[in-house]
Amino acid sequence: MDGYVRLDTLLYILAAIAALAAIIWIVVHRNFGRSILDMTLKIDREKEKYREMKQQMSNNIAHELRTPVSSIRGYLETLTTCPDIDPARKQMFIERAYAQSIRLSDLIRDIALITKIEEASSMLVKEKTNLRQIANEVFEEFKEDIGVKGINVENMLSPDLEITANRTLVYAIFRNLVENSLKYAGEHVTVHLESSGIESGMCRFKYYDTGKGVGREHLKRIFERFYRVQEGRTREAGGSGLGLSIVRNAVSFHGGEISAVAHHGGGLEYRFTLHV
Repeated sequence: MDGYVRLDTLLYILAAIAALAAIIWIVVHRNFGRSILDMTLKIDREKEKYREMKQQMSNNIAHELRTPVSSIRGYLETLTTCPDIDPARKQMFIERAYAQSIRLSDLIRDIALITKIEEASSMLVKEKTNLRQIANEVFEEFKEDIGVKGINVENMLSPDLEITANRTLVYAIFRNLVENSLKYAGEHVTVHLESSGIESGMCRFKYYDTGKGVGREHLKRIFERFYRVQEGRTREAGGSGLGLSIVRNAVSFHGGEISAVAHHGGGLEYRFTLHV
C-alpha cells in the first residue's frame, strides 16, 4: 500500500513539475516573442527613419544642384542667343558661369566625400599622420585669400604631433574650418589652431576665429547638412552647405566629438577630439 502511495505521490510531483515547466515555457516564449516583436518594430522604425533621412538628403541635394545648374544654363543661353552682346556684359556672364561651375564642382565633391564616410567607411585607410603638416598645407592652399583679407594665422600644433588617422578626412576637417572662417568671419581677423594634448587616448583640439561669429541659437545646428544661419548665406559665399557636416562626420569617423561655442574674444570656436 505504501508503495502505491509513494508512486501516486511521485506521479503528482512529476505532473506538477511538468505543469510548472509548461507555464515557464509559455511565459518565456511569450516574453521572448514580445522581445522579438519589439526588436522588429524598432528595426522597422530605424529603417523608416533612415529612409526619410535619405529622402530628405536627396531632396536637399537636388535643390542645391538646381541653383548652379540653372544659373549656368541661363548665362550660356544668353551668350548663345545674343551674339552681339556688349563685350563687358559678355565677360561678366562668363565669369558668373565659371563661379557657378566651381560651386557645382565643390558640391559634387562634398556629396561624394560625405557619402563615402557614411556608407563606405571601411574603405578609408588610417595611417600615421602629422597634423601640423596637414594644417600647414591647408593654410598654404588658402594663402592668397588669407593675404587678401589680411587674416592672421596661428598654427600652434606641435611639429611632432601625430595620430593614426585617415589623411584625407583630417585634411577635410582643417580645410572646411578654415574655409568657413574665410567666408564668414570677415577681414583682419585671427584664425587659431591648437591642441591641448592627449588624454584617455583622445587628442583635444581648439580652432577659432575672432570674426563675426553666429547667434547662440544656431550653435547646435550649424553641423546639419545645408543648414544656413541666414537664408542664402551659403549660396552667396559659394559654399556647398555641407562643409561643417563633413567636419562632424570626419571627427566621428575618428572616434571623436565636436561642438561649437561663442569665442570669448568674439567669433566662433570649435572644440573637437580625435582618437590617437
